[in-house]
This record gives sequence, structure tokens and C-alpha cells, in this order.
Amino acid sequence: MPSWLSVLVIAIGGGMLIEGALYALFPSGMKKAMSDMQTQPDHVLRVVGLCVAGLGVAIVYLFIPK
Repeated sequence: MPSWLSVLVIAIGGGMLIEGALYALFPSGMKKAMSDMQTQPDHVLRVVGLCVAGLGVAIVYLFIPK
């Protein structure tokens, strides 16, 4: 069973892979998304960020072998 550090490094690498692929495949779409984010109020970004983080925790919890 891999250690938590290995799992963390793999998760960070996977996130970098996905984000890098989005920038490589859709550069103009990513620029538009970033400019649209700057016009959003802070509370909207905070709520969306908390929801995504909560979803991530739920996915990790459901898929960790017990």
C-alpha cells in the first residue's frame, strides 16, 4: 500500500496533468475563463471553491479502499 506522501504526489501530478492538458488543448478558452473569473465577486468564487473541494473530499473518501 502506498504511503500518504506517495498518494499526495500522485494526486498533485494528476491535477497538473489535467490542468496542463486544458491549457494545451484550449488556450483561448482558458484565457476567457480566467478573465471571466476576475469579474466574479469573491463570495461566488469562495462558494464554488468550497463546493469543488467538498466534492473532492467525497470522491477520495468513497474510493479509498477500506
